[in-house]
Amino acid sequence: MRQHAAWMLVLLSAGCVPAPASKTLPERPLSRAEAQASWLAAEHVLETRCVVCHGCYDAPCQLKLDSHAGLARGGSEQRVYDTRLVAMAPTRLDIDAHGVPAWRQKGFHAVLPEGPRSDPRASLLVRMLELKRAHPLPSGDLAKTFSLALDRKQTCTDGDHFDDFAAAHPEWGMPYGMPAISEREEGALVGWVKSGAPYIEPAPPSATVLRAIETWESFLNQPSLKSRLMARYVYEHLFLASVYFAGLDDAMFFRLVRSRTPPGALVDEIASRRPFDDPETSHLYYRFVRRSGAPLSKTHMVYALDAKRLELYRALFLTADYAVDRLPGYEPEVGANPFRAFAALPVRSRYRFMLTEAEFTIMGFIKGPVCRGQVALNVIQDRFWITFMDPDAPWMVDEAAFLAAEQPDLDMPAEAGSSSLSVIWHGYARAHDRYMARRNELLRVRTAGGRGLDLTSIWDGDGTNASAALTVFRHFDNATVVQGLVGGPPKTAWVIDYPLLERIHYLLVAGFDVFGNVGHQLATRTYMDFLRMEGEAGFLQLLPLERRAELIAGWYRGVSGAERQKVGTELVGGAGPPRIKFRSSTPDLELFDLLRARVKSVLAQRYELPRGESVLARLDGLRGIAASFLPEASFLTVREGNRRSHFSLLRESAHTNVAYLFSESTRRVKEEDGLSVVSGFLSAYPNALYEVDRRDLPAFVDAVSALDGEASYRALRLRFGVLRGSPTFWEHSDRIQEDNHRLGPIDAGLFDYGHLEAL
Repeated sequence: MRQHAAWMLVLLSAGCVPAPASKTLPERPLSRAEAQASWLAAEHVLETRCVVCHGCYDAPCQLKLDSHAGLARGGSEQRVYDTRLVAMAPTRLDIDAHGVPAWRQKGFHAVLPEGPRSDPRASLLVRMLELKRAHPLPSGDLAKTFSLALDRKQTCTDGDHFDDFAAAHPEWGMPYGMPAISEREEGALVGWVKSGAPYIEPAPPSATVLRAIETWESFLNQPSLKSRLMARYVYEHLFLASVYFAGLDDAMFFRLVRSRTPPGALVDEIASRRPFDDPETSHLYYRFVRRSGAPLSKTHMVYALDAKRLELYRALFLTADYAVDRLPGYEPEVGANPFRAFAALPVRSRYRFMLTEAEFTIMGFIKGPVCRGQVALNVIQDRFWITFMDPDAPWMVDEAAFLAAEQPDLDMPAEAGSSSLSVIWHGYARAHDRYMARRNELLRVRTAGGRGLDLTSIWDGDGTNASAALTVFRHFDNATVVQGLVGGPPKTAWVIDYPLLERIHYLLVAGFDVFGNVGHQLATRTYMDFLRMEGEAGFLQLLPLERRAELIAGWYRGVSGAERQKVGTELVGGAGPPRIKFRSSTPDLELFDLLRARVKSVLAQRYELPRGESVLARLDGLRGIAASFLPEASFLTVREGNRRSHFSLLRESAHTNVAYLFSESTRRVKEEDGLSVVSGFLSAYPNALYEVDRRDLPAFVDAVSALDGEASYRALRLRFGVLRGSPTFWEHSDRIQEDNHRLGPIDAGLFDYGHLEAL
């Protein structure tokens, strides 16, 4: 993220000032230096003012403004997030089409002048800015003027129909439902368009980065069967990663792709719907392609490659003692089932590979193909902890044989494609029942004769890996995963083993198609129910038998007795009593403390409240109706002179259960809602922004604690909030975006403001 002050100098030096839109483009071509200055000035405005709503699959009208390629592509009336009976053709930028003509054939319309229409008035981008300038943001309740609901009806226009759009919606200029950008910023964009919308490619990778790419491409494209199977496994787990070469350039990111062309030639990417689809070529190579555009918090998943990582892969997959006699095919029943496709790879190696970056692995189903994920996320609790079974546990030696026998019952919905019928989930339910019955029988054998599970069964990160302990926060339709056991004891926790971790990835990341039909999405959501229960069962198996039943009853209130019984017997019934001595009537609370102690040496502290924040600490753990009036995620900035501190207020919405797909509101228990207060920024989608002077912090805390209705919440927002319509909104936005980058220069991305409240 570029620093705001520095880029104001660029705007000034570029001479970008507002100009009448009726003037045509200059006849004199710009010099390279002039073109670069004009583009960089416009790019900065796009990043800080436009990408915050136009950056992902849910960007209005599919208009992605995080890169020049997105600007050139333009917009489309077709929605990615929609209920459809047949899967739509994917429209992934930089993948599914290349060049303006190809996107026009797919129905995208221009937002920049094209062809003989050199007048900037032909630019939808410019006309939207002019419309905002002519009709500033109205005062009062913005919800009366703007539709700000997540699934609001989309109104897309092109240049030929803009006059009708402006007449019908005069206040809907850009930025939509937010303050106008400054004249200087508008001048940078208009000046760039008037200059012919030039684009200068960024500087190429350094020689050292190019050598690293050459090393890794050579490693991933060795001819042996072992190497080829390893490379396929690595690719199918890293295809969404923002890869960077640690220590060489921590700000340049790449995608790992499948290409028809070998290293040394231009990449010819294979644009398959899923990473395990048939590449339909006899020549397949794994290559690196530079990522374009500004990183977005909601999709930015960083993954470091270096010499140490290469040697780890070599040890796990190449020098390990096993043989690969033949490579798996790409038939759907093989590709969608990693236990079929990668049966030859040692189970412990696969598990170690995923655990090494466990935060990244879990992040895949949170930031992955959905980037807005209620279809998968209303199946999880609002906050829970995750730990993992030890990859060196004694029973790992027979895990491969067990999973090989279970392959048919470990098939997943992606096998049926992207236009499947939702009724197929019944078959997966029966298969899961069979799998869990045999898994429990195996667990009974493993834990018989006093060999019950204990804390040594939990991975301690080998004393160095902070991904051994994670916390997930759900914010209704999106979520966040971070290292550490954040907050007080949660309602639930997951203990994940290898087959569960692998299925989470192949269900919600590798196998999930955001362009798929409603049947595919429903089947995915239903299957995720099984995986949530397995994760919770892993935690319950560390508790006394009698306490397991009590917790299940609390977690599944409102669920039929037969369904609760199924959870208790089929999912938790395998393990005998644990070899853990509990001393209280609430062993689950003891277990949370024991888990924290188990991973103490690697426990991340990034989001812990500083000891001096005693005033804010009064809100951390707040329970009851007061918490229920806050939105899912709020950012609080505390000023103290020239110093700024940032915190996140995260509401934990209580439910009787999360076992059903629909009617979530009827299962809400607002009296049990909670609040976690953490240091820093912990959400990609803030719902509310606050800025408070340190001297006023006690008053803010008192006001939050006393919330008892919409009137008191509105008063809180008006007194302390940085509202959508605040004159200082963009200034505040620049500060929090810059500070977020300062706190995490590699993994930080731009926040998305599409979920901000109407106030």
